[in-house]
Amino acid sequence: MVGGCVRDDLLGVTPKDFDFCTPLTPEEIENAIRKAERKPYLVGKRFGTIGVKIDGQLVEITTFRSEKYIQGSRKPQVTYVKDITADLSRRDFTINAIAQRDNKYIDPFDGIKDIKNKAIRCVGKPSDRFKEDPLRLLRLCRFVAQLNFNVDIDTFDKAKQLSYKILEVSKERWVLELDKLLVTNKPSIGLEILASIRLLNYILPELAPQVNYDQNSPYHSQTLWKHTLDVVDFSPPDVNLRWAALLHDSGKISMRTDNKKGYSNYLYHELSSAENVLKYGKYLKWSNDRLNTVYDLVLNHMKEDSPLRKADNMSK
Repeated sequence: MVGGCVRDDLLGVTPKDFDFCTPLTPEEIENAIRKAERKPYLVGKRFGTIGVKIDGQLVEITTFRSEKYIQGSRKPQVTYVKDITADLSRRDFTINAIAQRDNKYIDPFDGIKDIKNKAIRCVGKPSDRFKEDPLRLLRLCRFVAQLNFNVDIDTFDKAKQLSYKILEVSKERWVLELDKLLVTNKPSIGLEILASIRLLNYILPELAPQVNYDQNSPYHSQTLWKHTLDVVDFSPPDVNLRWAALLHDSGKISMRTDNKKGYSNYLYHELSSAENVLKYGKYLKWSNDRLNTVYDLVLNHMKEDSPLRKADNMSK
């Protein structure tokens, strides 16, 4: 057993997915599954992964492998190996680089220690891990939110230095990670890291000016970014609702006017924010259903019957 399911088990959380690795070749895995009179799922066979359903749940079994990235390419050269340590060394973070056989753990990178210390640290050199697959920058933020762990300082520094690399990753992969982040129990802590390592500037640039932005309003004592994070946290964990919460004030700064009392007003900022949703929805390649749902939620978030209204009022 390897990866996230081992990590979750160590945390006392029931794993949702189970992954296994083995020195057997994909052909040997497939034959063993057929011999057990089960159906092998072969979609990932060319990557060394064979699936099989157990009690209705798809389990993936992958041949031990090492990966070598050619400069300028996101697709690694895969070599099958017989050494579990070599397989674990290619993984992103130490907490995901632990294997378990029977009741014994194989933990060459001190992932169990990092779990105990609630730390997220890259396997090996962080710069190598982030350059191999820049999506790991977003996964870092997602794991912070999911696990409520802290980021190792070297990992944090390299993530900030290489945050621009996220532009090499497809928008569809961004959305998969952001969706997972947004439905965690406390997405704000992951979104804080997203801003701190400057990923926000590349992924959702209209939100970046919200950080440390003084709303200059008698109704809001918090910065605009802190208000946005609160609304996300206070909203029910529905992915579309959380996206709407994240973007509900995305057009607010552009609508600022100052009144005679010295305060600022943001009349019709919901219209500007809804326009941003249309732009982001197309940019992030959302489905039409999601685009329309989030647009309506943001456009109407000032109305008393809005699903966002309670969360918005809770954050002042």
